[in-house]
Amino acid sequence: MIEGLSRNAARNIFFGGSIFFFVLFVALTLHSHYYIVTESTDHDGLTEQVRMGKHVWEKESCINCHSLLGEGAYFAPELGNVWLRYGGDEDPEAARQGLKSWIRLQPLGVPGRRQMPSYKHLTEEELDALVEFLRWTSTIDTQGWPPTISG
Repeated sequence: MIEGLSRNAARNIFFGGSIFFFVLFVALTLHSHYYIVTESTDHDGLTEQVRMGKHVWEKESCINCHSLLGEGAYFAPELGNVWLRYGGDEDPEAARQGLKSWIRLQPLGVPGRRQMPSYKHLTEEELDALVEFLRWTSTIDTQGWPPTISG
């Protein structure tokens, strides 16, 4: 078979394969963008409070210790499903108060345990926004991530 492959045929196979995979790459990229824009993001739930919560998340550098939907540091627990861990799907108000209380109580000062910094400087509005952002992230279709409720 090798003896029968001419230089022109090899060039045509190379260019034809390159063009085919380039077109395939462009098509898959467009499909991914279409999926992200139209199906995966909850645009209706993306309120001003959720945006403010994302701003608080970034300003306080929470991602330096926590991961969110698998992105970030693995020093502290995954927070993509913290709303569900606090029972937000069953009792949203109790989950809201529980998360706010947990954030306010930090650091706990338990010897030998990782310490979360103090966030006592956050206003009530910022805490509400941060909790609303965490609630919103729990509604994202993560296709089974994280694999366990504990993160």
